[in-house]
Amino acid sequence: MEILGASLRICVDDIETAVPFYERLAGGRAQRFERGGVQVAAIGSFLLMSGPEEELEILRKVAATIAVKDVEEAHGLLTELGARILAGPVPTPGGRNLLAMHPDGSVFEYVDQRT
Repeated sequence: MEILGASLRICVDDIETAVPFYERLAGGRAQRFERGGVQVAAIGSFLLMSGPEEELEILRKVAATIAVKDVEEAHGLLTELGARILAGPVPTPGGRNLLAMHPDGSVFEYVDQRT
């Protein structure tokens, strides 16, 4: 499995106020989308999320988003290593993702850009 990078997940109260700060900090423009009632802005290594508290409560349990070359390959390796797949792989606006709980209890999202 090839890991391409990781994004820090940040839950914010007001995404419109937070985006300009992170755009300036990261030196790039936000890519925005909505998923499950949560507004998301991807800016460099930051993944900002804002929405209903019941949704954010779940999202806060995910330590980070890890970009991989192929989610199916990640699925196989994670399973082989004893991780528990919580969801996915499923299609997303930018590719596919899965949620996995590592044997130590940490939860990570794995994403690729394949459709």
